[in-house]
Amino acid sequence: MRSIRVAAIGAVTLSLALAVSACGGGSSTAGGGGSNDSPKTLTYWASNQGASIAVDKKVLKPELDKFEKQTGIRVKLEVIPWSELLNRILTATTSGQGPDVLNIGNTWSASLQASGALLPWDDKNFGGIGGKDRFVDSALGSTGVKGEDPAAVPLYSMAYALYYNKKMFADAGISKPPATWDDVVADGKRLSKDGKWGLGAEGANLSENIHQVFVFAKQHGADFFTADGKPDFTSDGAVSAIKQYVDLMAKDKIIAPGNAEYAQNQSLSDFAKGKTAMVLWQTASATFASLGMKDDEWGVAPAPVRSGTPGTGTAVNSMVAGINLAVFKNTDNHDGALKFVKFMTSDAEQKILNKAYGSIPPVKSAQSDPAFNTQATAALRDTLAKSAEALPQVADESQFETSVGTAVKELFADAAGGRPVTTASVKAKLEKAQQQMPAK
Repeated sequence: MRSIRVAAIGAVTLSLALAVSACGGGSSTAGGGGSNDSPKTLTYWASNQGASIAVDKKVLKPELDKFEKQTGIRVKLEVIPWSELLNRILTATTSGQGPDVLNIGNTWSASLQASGALLPWDDKNFGGIGGKDRFVDSALGSTGVKGEDPAAVPLYSMAYALYYNKKMFADAGISKPPATWDDVVADGKRLSKDGKWGLGAEGANLSENIHQVFVFAKQHGADFFTADGKPDFTSDGAVSAIKQYVDLMAKDKIIAPGNAEYAQNQSLSDFAKGKTAMVLWQTASATFASLGMKDDEWGVAPAPVRSGTPGTGTAVNSMVAGINLAVFKNTDNHDGALKFVKFMTSDAEQKILNKAYGSIPPVKSAQSDPAFNTQATAALRDTLAKSAEALPQVADESQFETSVGTAVKELFADAAGGRPVTTASVKAKLEKAQQQMPAK
């Protein structure tokens, strides 16, 4: 998933605590909740996947019209920015006034599952869309707590890669993309001159911060949760990981100080304009095109590791990114919602939608399309298959994203302001973040 997700800790905790009692709904159906009181309409909250909300509407509207023509069900579309989506969902779980179908970041699956607000995808519901076997394992692994019925169905799969500007590299005499973080720093220093910078970041983007420091922590042999799901934010590995990430601005000075305030994909715009030579991102090719950048102007390589090559264990170089499709349990068009999920995860729609967004279909059979073997998508597929790992599927994951993501944001602000970023200051921020987590 991408872009900023801002929600106060108190709001997250309260919403999840109240959700089970608040999400009533229509009369029960055989499928497990909701009703069919409004069989001719559906409300769909889509996440902002493209360069703008207007781009998303242009992509989605023809497909929703196609669904209406096939089923007679009109879909009311609302594309919601990532900066608002989690709060909107949490408010809906509390009030019971939400959409019928919605996109969720796959990292939220367990947290929203714990609310009881989403329709469980049991064997019967999965059977209605062709069964679990249609989906790749890595995508299914980010749909909820292991051992429980998933809270959602995979829609778009993504992974992080390193995108680099070919001309800027050539002008700096750099012949190949960096493979390790030492390489990134060395190349970045050569590229950071004359008002241009080596690497872009979104320092005020909470989810982007979490995605990056999760990978850094894996590379340091650390996790942010214990095996039984308790927060563990202050281990030596976690502290070192976050310091290494923020030091790309604070010490190495290959990220512009202004990136500390970026939260709305500005780093992609800088990259497309030739202001920044490298950026770590999920499925960026479609966005580059929409920003006027030609495919031959940029290259893509696996995201860096500390040493060696990407793989499992401490060579993990991406989280399993993606978007899931969920149904509110209290929908008043239960049957129509299931038809819509079936439509959106059909082979035909998976090819159309994932091509449009530059992402990878989580449906196995759709991946055979040549469109998913381009320079960008081939790298993403390889990463998902070999060196990506899912963020913890625990009920407190969304609170973790907010508390630790905010800590990283504050550390970037310190770096941009010239204040020292030390091991002690990083640990203090993480101790504060851990204290904000719900008591066990």
